[in-house]
Amino acid sequence: MRTVFINPEQCIGCLQCEIACAIEHSVSQDGSVAFLETPVPRKRIHVEAGPVATTAFPNRCRHCNPAPCLQVCPSGAISRDSAVGLVLIDEQRCIGCAMCAVVCPFDVLTFHPLAEGPGPDTAVAVKCDGCVARVRRGQLPACVESCKVDALVYGDINELVAAGRLRDAGAILAAAGGARTARPAGDPLAGWHAWGEAELSAGDAAQAAWKQHPGTADREEYTP
Repeated sequence: MRTVFINPEQCIGCLQCEIACAIEHSVSQDGSVAFLETPVPRKRIHVEAGPVATTAFPNRCRHCNPAPCLQVCPSGAISRDSAVGLVLIDEQRCIGCAMCAVVCPFDVLTFHPLAEGPGPDTAVAVKCDGCVARVRRGQLPACVESCKVDALVYGDINELVAAGRLRDAGAILAAAGGARTARPAGDPLAGWHAWGEAELSAGDAAQAAWKQHPGTADREEYTP
């Protein structure tokens, strides 16, 4: 399944993904006038402060499977598009009960009036829709397209994880100076040999004890 993958160590907190997301979900889709719309277009991705200074984390919907929000929605406003693997909200059916926000493990839902909602004063659930319209056109999600530091990348999840492992391995090798691991000095099987010798020694000791005290194996307890 293709999805947006987050590399939090790359994020610089520039908020370009938030701006691109809000513009993509505006009526005009024009950054020069979108902020004048009523209701104001809302972002679906939230850049949050990282655990240490100068770090940030772009938090977004993971489109869980199974999705807790979908399971608890009483109005049937939340559904899954199986073709693209995205969990979507029908704003016209949302009643703003916030049950989805209660069960969401990633705290990605907010509530605002939307242009496509039931009314300008009615708050409905707002979350990432994976830029489903762009994906269906073969385009990248807006947040990924706007990110210049590869904190957000789009692709098959297995391929992205494999690429991340290669990147991390390369970083480790670079930090180590690219030096090959030295073969340990002496016999590389010395530990196994010592263990075998200890086993043989224990066996010889057991045989010697048996010869000194024959028949003790049939006793319930033997104390040499």
